[in-house]
Amino acid sequence: MMTFEDNRDFTARLDRGDPLARFRDAFNFPRDRDGRRPVYLCGNSLGLQPQRAVEYVEEELDNWKNYAVDGHFHSSRPWISYHRLATEGFAELTGARAREVVAMNTLTVNLHILMASFYRPTADRYKIVIEKGAFPSDNYAAASQLRLHGFDPATDLLEWAPPPGERLLRTADLGALLEREGERVALLLLPGIQYYSGQVLDMAAICELGRQHGCRVGLDLAHAIGNVELSLHDWAPDFASWCTYKYLNGGPGAIAGAFVHDGVANPDEFLHGWWGNEEQTRFLMEAPFRPAPGAEAWQMSNPPILSLAPVVASLELFLEAGLGALCEKSRLLTGYLRWLVGQRLSLIHI
Repeated sequence: MMTFEDNRDFTARLDRGDPLARFRDAFNFPRDRDGRRPVYLCGNSLGLQPQRAVEYVEEELDNWKNYAVDGHFHSSRPWISYHRLATEGFAELTGARAREVVAMNTLTVNLHILMASFYRPTADRYKIVIEKGAFPSDNYAAASQLRLHGFDPATDLLEWAPPPGERLLRTADLGALLEREGERVALLLLPGIQYYSGQVLDMAAICELGRQHGCRVGLDLAHAIGNVELSLHDWAPDFASWCTYKYLNGGPGAIAGAFVHDGVANPDEFLHGWWGNEEQTRFLMEAPFRPAPGAEAWQMSNPPILSLAPVVASLELFLEAGLGALCEKSRLLTGYLRWLVGQRLSLIHI
């Protein structure tokens, strides 16, 4: 464990020895009134712009100009397979296999599409579990799915809540809720990180509890991807989705990502669109639907290239830096901040 010091020389030494320091210059920062680059602490809402994103968007504008429709096949990054430029980065950041991830749509759209596959209520098993204080869009999505199937969110949308007087969720309480209600629960729709408290949930335990009680499990990783280490293939939720404009620096409203675990659904159990058809026959314009392998089968339409280009640029930076190194630095910075607060404010419990 590092011995911290409360002085500028110590922090300067940390900066000089930081192998990730060079990545600061890979981003464009807003300027303050004095023209300086600020310390930016809003990545939980919108990440900074990678300089490479500007280059990649301009390249695609040029490809559109120079190739028109032939850009689908003959540009430097053909559009027909452009979504696969995000595959390696998504798989690495989520601990998934390449065939289990895909860049498509936006987060809440993906949650609805995936719930169309994995929320299949019956007369006996129909309830959905979310956490108390869930991000409003997740609440809206789950409640509307219940209503569309003829159920009442007031009674059938269950909340996993912290104990009275506490702010953090306890996995044991989720287990107790499922002991009471599990036979009637069809889906757990829970986050990787609770956005309001910042609590990292035990995703492996959540997935295991879902299996024990016969529930499908979906994870919203909006605040987790690019922030904490994930192992989706091993944890084996049925599905997950995430946005890319927060810690992934993909730009406002950028295309999102989705995960579908290998072997959890067949082609008759999800909504079909032409970009989910296998690539070899996609442009033959023929029926019937022939699903692409893995998560790509859940695609509806061709991806918006100008939205995806900044995501590709940012994922390249993540692969260069390595998520392990980023998480190690995150823990160091957080630990140092916690130590400084205790040192300067003489707090015993922080």
